[in-house]
Amino acid sequence: MFRLKILKSIFLLAFFSALSLSALGQRNVLIIIADDLGSDYCGFYENHLDTVNLPNVRRLLKTGVRFKNAWSNPFCSPTRAGILTGRYSFRTGVGAAIGGNTTAVLDTAEITIPKLLTKFKPAGIAKAHIGKWHLQTPTPKTNYIFPNKMGYDHYEGSFTGELANYFNWTKITNGTESTSSNYASTENADNAISFIKKNKDTPFFVWLAFNAAHTPYHLPPTSLLKNNTLSGSSSDISANPKNYFKAMNEAMDREIGRVFDSLTVYNLWSNTDIIFIGDNGDDSRVAQSSPAKGSVYQGGLQVPMIISGPSVKSPNRTSDALVHTTDLFATILELFGHSQWASQIPSSKPVDSKSLLPILKNNAQEVHDWIFAEVFKGPNPASDGKTIRNKTYKFIKLDDGTKKLFNLAQDPNEKTNLYSENMTGSNLTNWEYLCGEMSKLLGATIGCSLVLSAEIEPLKAIPFPNPFSTNIQFANQSEELIYVLFAADGKEIYRGPNIKNQDFSFLPKGVYYLQSTENIGALFKMIKE
Repeated sequence: MFRLKILKSIFLLAFFSALSLSALGQRNVLIIIADDLGSDYCGFYENHLDTVNLPNVRRLLKTGVRFKNAWSNPFCSPTRAGILTGRYSFRTGVGAAIGGNTTAVLDTAEITIPKLLTKFKPAGIAKAHIGKWHLQTPTPKTNYIFPNKMGYDHYEGSFTGELANYFNWTKITNGTESTSSNYASTENADNAISFIKKNKDTPFFVWLAFNAAHTPYHLPPTSLLKNNTLSGSSSDISANPKNYFKAMNEAMDREIGRVFDSLTVYNLWSNTDIIFIGDNGDDSRVAQSSPAKGSVYQGGLQVPMIISGPSVKSPNRTSDALVHTTDLFATILELFGHSQWASQIPSSKPVDSKSLLPILKNNAQEVHDWIFAEVFKGPNPASDGKTIRNKTYKFIKLDDGTKKLFNLAQDPNEKTNLYSENMTGSNLTNWEYLCGEMSKLLGATIGCSLVLSAEIEPLKAIPFPNPFSTNIQFANQSEELIYVLFAADGKEIYRGPNIKNQDFSFLPKGVYYLQSTENIGALFKMIKE
């Protein structure tokens, strides 16, 4: 009898150990995207001003890493395109909201997360996109099948960027159109839960993109709100849009909680990595800082990002690493164990994504020296532009020629533009670096091609004195050479053969650059005192 009990105990231990190992072997990834939610409305971020009620999102903090310096793109479509492909907007061609004043759409030939997961494990990972798509236009209706063509086994949601009515909207399911009268956030959660239940015994990748809290602002079902004192009248919504924006986010969070509960019910919580992000900054109607959504300022780019789950070592951490939503491409692939994904990328489709796994595993503090974002619409408005930042400084170059430099460590709200033609010290050093990195990334001259780098050779004849106050001399100046003196921003000051006879005492103090036809492409840094 005693021996039988021992054998039974051994059997049960082996059985549950096998279940445990099986569960650990099945890794799932769930990415949740909130629409138009910047970090400034999240009470768990240092820059929050007002807050939305997100208790279920907050559950991820204890088991995850919160990223303090996460950038998206300024609009929803380019952020989604960047996550799906790992490529910056200038590579995908998607630079603004599709269907607005831009005609660019995401090419279905792009290499995407679900396509690579299929190559990695054919029929081994169930892949679903639930909710907002907004990567192609809804006409012709044959486009409705595009999510499936881009690698998803299942697509169920709204195809366009904005719902006309959250309680009555057009839903697409694997290319087929229908009308849903279910509250959109509830329907999104229902669809995600159904897919998870159906595939609970298979590794799955679920992209859950809520329409909330994108306009139109409205009063959600009262069952999804803790305390409802809102009237829901059109006049109140118009006068107090922030209250309804907050209510929509609270309702979304309640539905996120149902999705989390389903993972627990199906014993999937402990082996599912969960990513929560906003797709861009707040809409201008509710923004707490300006410029907001659609701009390359912090209010358009800074979003919440939490990655939580079994892949996180030493959880309940905060990272100040520079990260971009584009990095989720490589991160998701590597969460599934596809560490060799780069071998599947042709040279014609360069990927900008960097995996965040080293940070999640607590093996590294950084993956980027800088991050980049841009916005471009058609026709090009003055607000279009590009930006790049390192840990301390941020450089903005708008398409109208405006240049701005901010020290984000001292000026997180971007109130003081440090850019000038006479920058010195760390301002100049950081501008040179960021402007140069932007030029190299884009492979084009953007008005800062005069940045010194290790590849630039020194002039064969050294100019003196340096610093200079009036004249610039050369020991063996040839009258056959042309000398060009530039300001730090690339503006030409002088061009000619007789530079030694020129009086530069009128120039403001600062940094200048000198070039001669003897050393085309090489610059000499000069200091005017």
